[in-house]
Amino acid sequence: MGHNGIGASVRRKEDQRFISGRGNYVADMQRPNMAHGVFLRSPHAHALLRGIDTSAAAAAPGVLGILTGADLAAAGVGGLPCGWGITGTDGKPMKEPPHPALAQGKVRYVGDAVAFVIAETQHQARDAAELIVVDYEPLPAAIDLEAAIAPGAPQIFDDVPGNLCCDWSIGDAAATEAAFAKAAHVTRLKLVNNRLVGNPMEPRAAIAEFERSTGQYTLFTTSQFPHVVRMLMGAFVLNIPQHRLRVVAPDVGGGFGVKQFHYAEEAVITFAAQRIGRPLKWVCERSEGFISDAHGRDHVTEAALALDAEGRFLGMKVLTIGNIGGYISTFGPNIPTNLYAPLLAGVYTTPAIHCQVKVAFTNTVPVDAYRGAGRPEATFVVERLVDIAATEMGIDKAEIRRRNMIPRDAFPYQTPVMMKYDSGDPLGCMDRALALADWDGFAARRAIAKQQGKLRGIGLSTYIEACGLAPSRIAGQLGARGGLYESATVRVHPTGHVTVLIGTHSHGQGHETTFAQIVAEKLGVKFEDVDIVYGDTDRVQFGMGTYGSRSLVVGGAALAKASDRVIAKGRKIAAHLLEAAEGDIEFTEGRFVVAGTDRAKSFQDIALAAYVPHDYPLETLDPGLEEQAYHDPVNFSFPGGAHVAEVEIDPETGQVTLVNYVGVDDVGTVINPMIVEGQLHGGVTQGIGQALLEHCVYDPATGQMLSGSFQDYCMPRADNLPSFAMQTHPVPSTETPMGVKGCGEVGSIGAPAAIINAVVDALADHGVRHIDMPASPPRVWAALKGAAAAA
Repeated sequence: MGHNGIGASVRRKEDQRFISGRGNYVADMQRPNMAHGVFLRSPHAHALLRGIDTSAAAAAPGVLGILTGADLAAAGVGGLPCGWGITGTDGKPMKEPPHPALAQGKVRYVGDAVAFVIAETQHQARDAAELIVVDYEPLPAAIDLEAAIAPGAPQIFDDVPGNLCCDWSIGDAAATEAAFAKAAHVTRLKLVNNRLVGNPMEPRAAIAEFERSTGQYTLFTTSQFPHVVRMLMGAFVLNIPQHRLRVVAPDVGGGFGVKQFHYAEEAVITFAAQRIGRPLKWVCERSEGFISDAHGRDHVTEAALALDAEGRFLGMKVLTIGNIGGYISTFGPNIPTNLYAPLLAGVYTTPAIHCQVKVAFTNTVPVDAYRGAGRPEATFVVERLVDIAATEMGIDKAEIRRRNMIPRDAFPYQTPVMMKYDSGDPLGCMDRALALADWDGFAARRAIAKQQGKLRGIGLSTYIEACGLAPSRIAGQLGARGGLYESATVRVHPTGHVTVLIGTHSHGQGHETTFAQIVAEKLGVKFEDVDIVYGDTDRVQFGMGTYGSRSLVVGGAALAKASDRVIAKGRKIAAHLLEAAEGDIEFTEGRFVVAGTDRAKSFQDIALAAYVPHDYPLETLDPGLEEQAYHDPVNFSFPGGAHVAEVEIDPETGQVTLVNYVGVDDVGTVINPMIVEGQLHGGVTQGIGQALLEHCVYDPATGQMLSGSFQDYCMPRADNLPSFAMQTHPVPSTETPMGVKGCGEVGSIGAPAAIINAVVDALADHGVRHIDMPASPPRVWAALKGAAAAA
């Protein structure tokens, strides 16, 4: 099936509706007699709610109702739950204060929802919201991450002393201290991993309906995991029986983690639709998204690397403060802990590692997963330490990595921080990347740039990622509230056409194409004859959705299993029709063949026979050809690779230009090379954004967001990007069906460190040892001037 099966660069079948403007997005949907809602949000980062006067707003034209936190509390509406908690070093669970869907008693960040106005039109709702009078008593705010956990900081929750959600750790502290005690050299570094705003192309939106005659609720929402929204919202917030709550996530215009969580707006609008007895719609405005969508990253880290005299790594110590914002989001505490620290081993044989993470509340928007979710943060710490150590010890930056890399024949490899890597070839990826980037020819290019008055630098980053979240047994041990398996149903119709029902969700990844390729390859049917259905809890069996690069690794595995079960049943039917033993039936290229003969039945013949059983063993086989499978992975999957960035800096302005970027990535078996390349480009682009452009900034005194629009928050544009040279170096996973690994996040993991390493390399002769992201022109210019002044 080489023309459209596994390994073929088949054009995405879903693109036709997108480029022709026929995508089905929530904001475009219209329901009969639909009302509209607007949220009133706090202008204060921290304040007591002394009272809310809604009388003038309630009398405004078109207003159908107004909800406050008090209304939800009186109706018994619960708070938003955390889906994956953590346990501290002391064995005690994290502090998990209530997270009301509308603020009750206090507001805890600028953007905290205070009231919800329902009206005939969105404009009427917005006008009425401006008439609500809220009596705020402003309080001192805890904005700065380090200051928030310092003695005397303003307390965000009365029952969370020191604003510390959890003090968590991993690794062997005693072994790590022993490694440092015998070190010939220790490299130390303090860095900030900057806060990011996801900004998917499509803002969040929701439409809710309630049918009184049946008690049925329907929520249309921009979500990456509709089944999980149904479970969390129905069971924990609104107390709706699962069979009476349908959640539909149609076409979703980008997620990046931002649409991974159960948000308060979904619960409020669903509750309100039942109250008014009409369909109800809310669409987030872009400026509103800046102060209500979950943010990403935001770490302050102190790290140290111990080395022997030959530059071999002996141990690593890391202390990180991770921002969780004003409330705990769905996966918030898990990102700076379980998805961060276990990746601090990177691709190296460091024998001892210890990491302590202090997860802190601040008066800012809640922080949760953003593309890469912990793994880019870990890679950035490791690769900056390695680069600085190489400089301090006078070792070539590629050579120091080569001395410490896990060799290919050492896999599977157990790290000192939980993870057991099943497969990989870090050195192979790095050597190919260095060749592709012409690493050895860089000195000549630097000399030419110097003649032109520019500073040129080159940076290398190697990485490994844990994705395919996650084996249920491991997830349960780490605090997840539920398994992280995935499901697929393969429904073969009498004509041999196939419908796949899968629990993952596609919001740009090309699942309708990739999954159809798998089925075409497995069953020998035409690619065009396979339809993929997802995103509707009434049509699709329970599934965990899409995040953490899990769709192909976990969902694709479930799909492969279900396809194999279809073949197994087809083999039984074929054996009966061909009057042969089942063991003699071979299935190849869409035909069931009696081994060693020319007697055969096509897949379509068997499909028809399954539904029209004129000559069919009904006593042993039920009619129909439909199989379901679940897949619970035995381990994470571990893609990895090496990226090289080359930059030029104008010393007069601090402007950084990314002049070359190459990457060699091991993503296991490649189903569709074109789609993989697109995912790699997208991830690298977001990594470039973090490294050079994007920065969510708060006023440290007031908690007001200073970068709350595209005027102040700089997103990557086409002219910020070079032509990427990306290659794959596949080492099939030994623990996933088909040997696949994730690919959606690897670009965002490899890029930040490669780029900052390049920037620092360009500035090194001027005495710059480190620069925090983003390496914006003012920051680079200030680093140059500061280094010059210090000299």
